[in-house]
Amino acid sequence: MQQVKAKKALGQHFLTDLSIAERIADTLTEYRGLPVLEIGPGMGVLTQFLLQKGYDTHVIELDSESVTYLREHFPALEGRIIEGDFLRIPIEEYFAGDFPFCLIGNYPYNISSQIFFRVLDYRERIPFCSGMLQREVAKRLASPPGNKDYGILSVLLQAWYDVEYLFTVDEHVFNPPPKVKSGVIRLRRNARQSLGCSETLFKQVVKTGFNQRRKTLRNSLRGLFGSDYDYSDSIFSQRPEQLGVEEFISLTLRLEAHQG
Repeated sequence: MQQVKAKKALGQHFLTDLSIAERIADTLTEYRGLPVLEIGPGMGVLTQFLLQKGYDTHVIELDSESVTYLREHFPALEGRIIEGDFLRIPIEEYFAGDFPFCLIGNYPYNISSQIFFRVLDYRERIPFCSGMLQREVAKRLASPPGNKDYGILSVLLQAWYDVEYLFTVDEHVFNPPPKVKSGVIRLRRNARQSLGCSETLFKQVVKTGFNQRRKTLRNSLRGLFGSDYDYSDSIFSQRPEQLGVEEFISLTLRLEAHQG
């Protein structure tokens, strides 16, 4: 069968360097024994190493042409190919019960941030996630406070995961080559079981702060705390990118107390 044609609308850039695919597969080593769900396998360049290394591999693919290719070339995936959109499928229908599974993939650039927001929704079932995405986005997810890359998704992910940027991948190892470099990251679920505050309010504080990131928190959070709040504490003189997860939790607790 002929090769699958990359589709721009799906953000497809097929990795051609097998050594990089194997390095990504090897990020799973310490989670051997857990099922693995690969997002967007395409023609299976990463899939082949997951199967070779004995992982209980499942894949989800939106492109029907890629699904046909996978069925013809990877008989070991029989019954383990989900044809659909990771952002929309009810994962609990495919991974029944409360059993954990790992997530991996060469993620489509155009939906990579949305994928990680969904990872947060399933954080109690996804102890580990790794893969490749646009380097700019990968840097953002792993960025510590005080860095210009640090943003909303950095805080929300790092509240529940230890995030590491592993290595950079150049454009020329893809077909077709993207216009940007890629980055491989790894997320390990941390020990946090609760924020100790309203998660909804926590997200609101984080998003409100970063929506006006050039302003100090005294100004950007005024709409939440009100004009009569005492902003004398030094935390309000900082900008959002200067605060870590614990400080955002502290702000949320203050807001909860203020709202009564």
